[in-house]
Amino acid sequence: MNILLTGGAGYIGSHAALSLLDQGHNVHIVDDLSTGNEILVPENAQFTNCNINKENIISDLIKNSKFDLLMHFAGFIQVEESVQQPEKYFENNTNNAIKLFNTCKDNGLNNIVFSSTAAAYGSVSNNELIDENTNLNPQNPYAESKIRTERFLFDNQDDFKFIILRYFNVAGADKKLRSGQISKKSTHLIKILSEVVVGKRDQIEIYGNDYNTPDGTTIRDFIHVSDLADIHTEIAKYLLENLESNLFNCGYGNGFSVLDVIQAANNIYQNKINYKFSNRRDGDVEKLISSNAKILDHINWKPKHNDLKEIINSSVRWEEKINASNT
Repeated sequence: MNILLTGGAGYIGSHAALSLLDQGHNVHIVDDLSTGNEILVPENAQFTNCNINKENIISDLIKNSKFDLLMHFAGFIQVEESVQQPEKYFENNTNNAIKLFNTCKDNGLNNIVFSSTAAAYGSVSNNELIDENTNLNPQNPYAESKIRTERFLFDNQDDFKFIILRYFNVAGADKKLRSGQISKKSTHLIKILSEVVVGKRDQIEIYGNDYNTPDGTTIRDFIHVSDLADIHTEIAKYLLENLESNLFNCGYGNGFSVLDVIQAANNIYQNKINYKFSNRRDGDVEKLISSNAKILDHINWKPKHNDLKEIINSSVRWEEKINASNT
């Protein structure tokens, strides 16, 4: 396959690029490095530094390469920031994405894999797993910005063949430490936990201990980034073979609370993780656990890294690597 991949200097996009390249496919990355980092761009990928809204540059790229498919990762992802700056999120995650899709269509590239989010579902009050038919209830502009982009694709099914992937909580790092999470302001639990283990931070702040969960802290379904990356490679094959639009959750169907994750890390790292409770954070939802039955039924994918300790350990090893390179 010959893949045009936006956001490939970011955390998930770079891992997806590695999965594709490892399986012998060609990847051309577009990223403006506004939140990505050039050191995450795989060495075997081609790279163009530009924003996805640059129609002329994107058009020329597509005309000069016979891409089979667009994988669109580029977007802003910080929930709290989206609450403070909603316009920024709608402009980039919705308007720029739609502009990109239309540029692709105008140049004959109609197959799209779009990275969306389980935040679209919001809080689900009962104990049932969230499947793809669960009602959408976005709690923040980040989630809403992704839903609007999904809606554009559904409204234009005559023009595009697409797969929408709703990610649950992505964590961990590449086994060979070729990529991992780099961020100026970390907001993800396992990333912050890793920074505590390596001494970059003194403690973790837990936002709220009064949720309606067994220990009062929020519950999430954590999926290893390398498993998620492999999903993208298999989904691309599925889309090109079937040319049918669809929507899938990406998760393991396991829920861990914030305190569960900290306890697991403390068991590995001799109680290095100090934490304190503070107020709830705007836009956070109580509980998100996926049903992954649909994706398991449709594509040739089985999780290889469905282990919380492995997820934490790979994240810490990556943090040690980038910490050493910065000292």
